[in-house]
Amino acid sequence: MRETFRPATQDSPLARRLVAGAAILVALLLLALPLAAVFVEALRRGLPVALEALAEPDTLAAIRLTLIVAAITVPVNLVGGLAAAWCVAKFDFPGKRLLTALIDLPFSVSPVIAGLSFVLMFGARGWFGPWLEARDIQIIFALPGLVLATLFVTFPFVARTVMPLMAEQGRDEEEAAATLGAGGLQTFLMVTLPGVRWALLAGVLLCNARAMGEFGAVSVVSGHIRGETNTVPLHVEILYNEYQFAGAFAVAALLALLGLVTLAAKALLERAAGRRAGLHAGDAA
Repeated sequence: MRETFRPATQDSPLARRLVAGAAILVALLLLALPLAAVFVEALRRGLPVALEALAEPDTLAAIRLTLIVAAITVPVNLVGGLAAAWCVAKFDFPGKRLLTALIDLPFSVSPVIAGLSFVLMFGARGWFGPWLEARDIQIIFALPGLVLATLFVTFPFVARTVMPLMAEQGRDEEEAAATLGAGGLQTFLMVTLPGVRWALLAGVLLCNARAMGEFGAVSVVSGHIRGETNTVPLHVEILYNEYQFAGAFAVAALLALLGLVTLAAKALLERAAGRRAGLHAGDAA
């Protein structure tokens, strides 16, 4: 006999509720509850204690360094990721699959391995270490090393967020603009970019959140110099290892709050993009 399968959308309301309830329960236990525990512990001794911990000189230095790294990393990834997505989605060329694989490489390689690779290249005993040392250029255990490690880890976020939408756009509009005499840059700015601006903003937000929260790669290249090369995640580890729990959880709560704000901003962007798409669909109808 031939078996017939019922689509999941035709399951009974009870089955759908059970599946949805199980998914929500797992998310609450594994995601929301641990995050809430961080905020509870950060405020356990009161808000003044948490604010005092955030005002420590080493904490302020870590926050400042994290913001500097993100301020450098995000614009570079914005340009690089947008260019990579445009190439992959709009053009056919030798090495296209290789470029796509390279974009995904940071997702499959451990951040610690990425950090070690930069130490191997630019460390004192690395490939370029003696040449850099002779010219008094320091990359490892300094800001350039932190930026390079963060760039490696965060590169896919802009490209991978924008690429599907660019591919969905197709090439017809760009080709029409080219036949009307528009140059490549003009076509990109006037035709391609407006169609992906919401996805681009979402990718930038995700890239920024990961840049501020990166630990593994940055930990390898930083040297853990307190007040100089410690970003916020590294500073949380140091405070926790020194049993300064109030400070550790206060800084961790600040980092988690930045992540939640990023998530909320991304959700608002997606809602605005969906509303705009709905309006365009209504106008077309």
